[in-house]
Amino acid sequence: MLFFVNDYCEGAHEAILKRLMETNMEKVPGYGQDPFCDKAKEKIKEACGCPDGEVYFLVGGTQTNAVVIASVLNRYEGVLSAVTGHVNAHEAGAIEFTGHKVLELPQKDGKICAADLRKLAERFYGDENHEHMVFPGMVYISHPTEYGTLYSRKELEELSAVCREYKMPLYLDGARLIYGIASTETDVTLQDIAKLCDVFYIGGTKAGTLCGEAVVFTGNTMPKHFLTRVKQHGALLAKGWFLGVQFDTLFTDDLYMKISKNAIETAARLKEILKEKGYDFYIDSPTNQIFVEMEDEKLKELEKNVRVSFWEKTDEKHTVVRFATSWATDMEKVEKLREYL
Repeated sequence: MLFFVNDYCEGAHEAILKRLMETNMEKVPGYGQDPFCDKAKEKIKEACGCPDGEVYFLVGGTQTNAVVIASVLNRYEGVLSAVTGHVNAHEAGAIEFTGHKVLELPQKDGKICAADLRKLAERFYGDENHEHMVFPGMVYISHPTEYGTLYSRKELEELSAVCREYKMPLYLDGARLIYGIASTETDVTLQDIAKLCDVFYIGGTKAGTLCGEAVVFTGNTMPKHFLTRVKQHGALLAKGWFLGVQFDTLFTDDLYMKISKNAIETAARLKEILKEKGYDFYIDSPTNQIFVEMEDEKLKELEKNVRVSFWEKTDEKHTVVRFATSWATDMEKVEKLREYL
């Protein structure tokens, strides 16, 4: 069976496993107050060009989104997101569970635009009854998006400008940030993101760690007593060093960027094969997620040998599916896939 169902079906990079074994019996304090976390935080801040930032480690993406959003927002505020945004469509109401509303924005290729954001803010504050409504308290975007697409630096600059004008923190979900930064079609760097966003996270779960996400608050944007808020959400890991060791390794000798290139290269080859086979692309993604439309009968045949991810139905006889590559995808398996397409 070939697996292209997601980008987290493997364990962890061997360098991380090796380091975990080497440090396994070391005695360190708990809750992230250990030398491994300290070193990892400094390396991340250096990579982001954000020396005054604050870094915290959490376990998974949905957990991170729920904790960060609930911590940043006031009780009367909601978070703005593309209608296709992960917090709106794929987190089982986790944000609403914290007592906050997700306010939908139109999307194109998974992205929101500054013009629509400004229009919503102007309409809200122009309403004489806005004190009786849910305030737009922060803006959520993902990069890459749920469709594998990327924001340009200009698009991020425009969004950031509107957010700062209306005092709405800009939060970037970086679950797959490793693949956005590594794409050959991006002009956005980690430093750009740190400059233009108020808070973002660097995903580890999909980037070679067993688990873990590194939350970065840029400047003076961190809510008071954030650690306590994390604890209240049941998200504070007692063995915090477990995350620190992994991120310290990931940001040593540029491992983060080195392993990301494999996903981009294997995805590019996979796209070539799909084109050769005559498949229609649902959307043109420059990262590690590839979306194609397939006849349902062909999909049933494919799934006897290949695991892919269901995305959506386009009609009664066709389905959009996602092929995903990762830091660990074997190019030989990509070539093998040709036999079943």
